[in-house]
Order: sequence, then structure tokens, then C-alpha cells
Amino acid sequence: MDSAPPPMNGAVAAVVVAAGKGLRTGGDVPKQFVLWRGKPLMRHCVEALADAGVTPIAVAVPEGWDDVAARALNGIAGVRFVHGGVTRQESVRKALETLEDAAPAKVLIHDAARPVLARQVIDGLLAALEKHMAAIPVLPVVDSMVRGDGGVMAGTVAREELYRVQTPQAFDYKAILAAHRGWQGEPNAGDDAQVAVAAGHKVALTHGDEALRKVTFAADLEEHDMDGFPRTGMGFDVHRLVEGEELWLCGVQIPHGKGLSGHSDADVPIHALVDALLGAIAAGDIGDHFPPSDPQWKGASSDRFLAHAAELVHEAGYRICNVDVTIICEAPKIGPHKLAMREALARILKVDLSAVSVKATTTERLGTTGRGEGIAAQAVATVIPG
Repeated sequence: MDSAPPPMNGAVAAVVVAAGKGLRTGGDVPKQFVLWRGKPLMRHCVEALADAGVTPIAVAVPEGWDDVAARALNGIAGVRFVHGGVTRQESVRKALETLEDAAPAKVLIHDAARPVLARQVIDGLLAALEKHMAAIPVLPVVDSMVRGDGGVMAGTVAREELYRVQTPQAFDYKAILAAHRGWQGEPNAGDDAQVAVAAGHKVALTHGDEALRKVTFAADLEEHDMDGFPRTGMGFDVHRLVEGEELWLCGVQIPHGKGLSGHSDADVPIHALVDALLGAIAAGDIGDHFPPSDPQWKGASSDRFLAHAAELVHEAGYRICNVDVTIICEAPKIGPHKLAMREALARILKVDLSAVSVKATTTERLGTTGRGEGIAAQAVATVIPG
């Protein structure tokens, strides 16, 4: 297989085949528009192509679904739509023809039902095109292979010569366009490599990716979700105790002689928890989203910050598994308020009470919190795909 460093010179466009109307994933929406990890299934691969610098991207969609497709890919630069044909081969040809004005040197043809498209797969394909007119990503066959006849084993097959084929498949643009226009084989070609071979081109093999599995049935969506790993974020915050301020901890007002000083309501455990959630999805910190220099957050309830962080977790394709908050202070006593605090956090985060832990400790009268000058908090949040 070719494994040369990926050359990125030359214009590279893409075709994404999303024109099917199959409903085998369940419901009444074609699978390419079904939400998966917080986004329409087709958006994942189109974003991956755009992030790799591929443009334009011609997306073949079914007639009658134009508005849904436009919303699914809203904000991605370089996308253009074309109505698909009766067969996949016809859909690809029509999409390739819409790219003629861009005159790309190379083109990637990808199935929208393969959402997890890694950059190294794209790079490997483009590297192979430096030497070949066509290239496809493949995976080795690891199981023993046999031929069958009438329900019984009729012989073995050498698995060393067999590969599992994936997309995207990469081609010299002019060559694959001509091959599709001249296709005389079965109405629905198995894939674009088959069209290229029929036109006399050799097809190079590059390394595929197990994560590039195709989504066909509802169970496939669930299996893909299981491929995701939990992510954990940590947060820490501290605020001064001062006279004349209310004391809010975990969304609960606590009777005390002093309150916390801050631009907002200074709910220090919530601030730590916001940073933990943002950290879990690599979305910056609380200051990036709610800068203290912005007057609109003066005296704001920290409930709003936490709800926003929870929504960002959802938009990133994750859900909150559990959160754990530790409040560090000498006074007030946290024990009598822990249940109310857990209930408030669970309500804001829209999670079960069992997913929320609130604890308290002291620093044995050492340091800022030990001297009663302030209250600190640390938090840990775990999110999982879903």
C-alpha cells in the first residue's frame, strides 16, 4: 500500500453522496439527516472534508429534502447541492458535473453514511494520487474466508488477497468524470473504483480506518456511539468573602454574615463546575464565554453560566455522566445544605440527582480559606457520547 507523506498541492474537491431515501435506521427521516452526537449524520464527514481544506464540496441530496439538507450543513463554506439520480452512480456523475466550473485536479468521493472521517485517511489518499489516477482506503480481512455452495463449505479463500473497501475514494477529477460519463456496466455500480477500473485505470490501495464503518441500520448508530470515549474536565475557582454581599453556593442562597465578591453573583462552586464542563469538551473556560469586562454579566446569576455550559456539552455530541464538586471553606457549614445544592445543580444541568455530588472540606485553618478570607471550590465533570 502507498504510505508516502501527503502532498496537499493542487485543487481538491469532493463529492458527498447523501441522496438515498432509505429509512432502515428507523423513523421517517433518511439516515443522513438523523441526529448523531448532536449533529446531522452527514454534517460530520462534510465538516471533516472542509477542515482538511477540501473545496468545493458537492453534496447529492434527495429531491424534496433541500431545506433539510441546507440546515444540516449551514455555515460550512464551499458546499453546493445537487439532486441525486435514480442510482448511486448517477448521483455521483451529476455531482461531479457540478464541479466542472471549479476545475479541480483531484476529487474525493465519499458516502455520507460514514461519519467518522479521520484526516490521515484523506492525507493518505491524496498522497497516492501523486502516483496513481485512483486510490481507495481498505482494511485487511482478518477472519478465515471460505466459499459456500448450497449451505455447505465448498473451499477456502486466501484472505491475504482480500480487503474491505471504504470511502472516501480519490481520483484524478477529469479521469473519473470521463469514466462515469462512459459507464456501461450495471445500472448501480458497486463503487467508484469499479467505474475507474472499467475505464482502464489502476486503483491504488491506502490505509483505511475501522472508525469509517458505514451506518445502515439503527443499531449501527448505537454502535458508533459506543466508539466514543468518556471525557473528563476539571475546574477550580476562589472568591473573597466580603461584607454586604449575598452568599450563593451551588445555586442556593446560604445565610451567612459575609458573601462572595465577584463580577457576577460569585457562586464559586458553580464557576468551578462550568470550567470542568468546558474543559471536558475543550471549549475554553468561563472567562472566554462570560468575560468579567462585559457589563451584562454584572451581578448575573451563575445558573445561566452553568446552563450554557451544559448546552455546549450537548451541542458537542455529549451528555453529562456525572459531576463532583468540593467546596473548601471554614464557614459556613456546608453539610445542612448539601442536598439542596445537589438538587439545584441537577435541575440546572437537567440530570438525575444521582449524577451530582457535592462535598465540603477545610484546609485546617491554613491559607486563604483557612483564615476565612475566601471560599474555594474544585469540580470534576465526566461526559460521554450521546
